[in-house]
Amino acid sequence: MSRLSKPMNLARLNDAVLGSFALVPSSSTLDHLVRYLSTWSGSDKLLMIIQYAVKLIVPLLNARARLQHRIGFRKDPTSSAAQSWGKLGGIISDSRMLWRIWGLLPIIQWLISLERNPPPTRKLLTIERLQGWSMLAYYPLEHIYYLCSHGLIPSSIPSISSLFSATGKPISLNTGAIGKWSCRFWAVYVVLQFAHLQDDRKLLQLRQRSLSKAKGKAPAVNGELEELRKRWDSYWNEIITNIGYLPLTIHWSLETGLFNNDIWVGVFGLVAALASFRSGWKATALPSAASAVPSPSENKASDVKLSSLDQDAQSAGYDALP
Repeated sequence: MSRLSKPMNLARLNDAVLGSFALVPSSSTLDHLVRYLSTWSGSDKLLMIIQYAVKLIVPLLNARARLQHRIGFRKDPTSSAAQSWGKLGGIISDSRMLWRIWGLLPIIQWLISLERNPPPTRKLLTIERLQGWSMLAYYPLEHIYYLCSHGLIPSSIPSISSLFSATGKPISLNTGAIGKWSCRFWAVYVVLQFAHLQDDRKLLQLRQRSLSKAKGKAPAVNGELEELRKRWDSYWNEIITNIGYLPLTIHWSLETGLFNNDIWVGVFGLVAALASFRSGWKATALPSAASAVPSPSENKASDVKLSSLDQDAQSAGYDALP
């Protein structure tokens, strides 16, 4: 009997210790988080939140250290924790720029799709074409900036004349100017996005008036009203996102910058990061049972187009410079 009980005791111990996760209930939130963070956009948005939160944490830690030094609570007016957090922010900023090295590919894919599936108005088509071409200029410049700043490519390249003549001078690459021009093309995209959102608002208002005239509350109408509500939510979320991005693009596009205090970069960056994360979180949510099978009228709701650019492509250039 003791020989039989010994393996049973070991099995119970195995289940109690190694199988302890059997007591943890399954979580749809955890499933959603894993699903979102497994995408390029999801992991980038989480790192973006951390990066800009660090930009706000570091000044607070330094201010606390100076205050403690002034009242005699510490010897040095500097914070070692602030230095560590600053290093973390720098690593994240650098890694995010490296991960955008293939960011041009979804832009090309989007432009091809745009010509085959154009938006509902000619004006929106022109805006989105200009946005795509601005990103086609932005990405190569950012890649050159990144590679030059890390010494991965030479700071000068041969000119055409230098290939055929010994007296020809090479072309020097000004890393700072390249970075600023990349952000200027990014700023063009953001400004155009505000024009895009203005037309989106008109289309949404037109759709809202059309649905308000519909008689009764049939399931099809209710489905379209719910879809319209989600589109309005996406619209305002994108407004907030671009309000965060616009000052950053202007700041990095100017020779002297827009802000004297870098804390404003953290504030606007964190606003954009949180809004972008929220948008991606909602986009990766599983459809509810009621909306799993769309009705024919719900399919027509796609005529109102809120965002032309996939979230990965739209925000791939954000935070171009550290």
